[in-house]
Amino acid sequence: MNKSELIEYVAKTTGVSKTQAEEVINAVGTGIVKGIKSDKEFTWTGVFSAKVVKRAARTGINPQTKAPLKIPAKNVVKIKAGSVLQDAA
Repeated sequence: MNKSELIEYVAKTTGVSKTQAEEVINAVGTGIVKGIKSDKEFTWTGVFSAKVVKRAARTGINPQTKAPLKIPAKNVVKIKAGSVLQDAA
């Protein structure tokens, strides 16, 4: 399912227009991003949790030249599926 299919699903199941459904989905997405930016984590109980973790600097290898290269440290978002999402798989 992609975003447009999700919009259609939400519009159909709630009885609102596709425009209203898209606004709600965009607001949810924005809320999740704001939660991760401000609190460094977001939890939707049963569905998923996301948290910012620091990935350490490390040495990699260029696969074409086999030359070592330095990969800098950075923050990444780690997502863990909740029980509802795991049961759906």
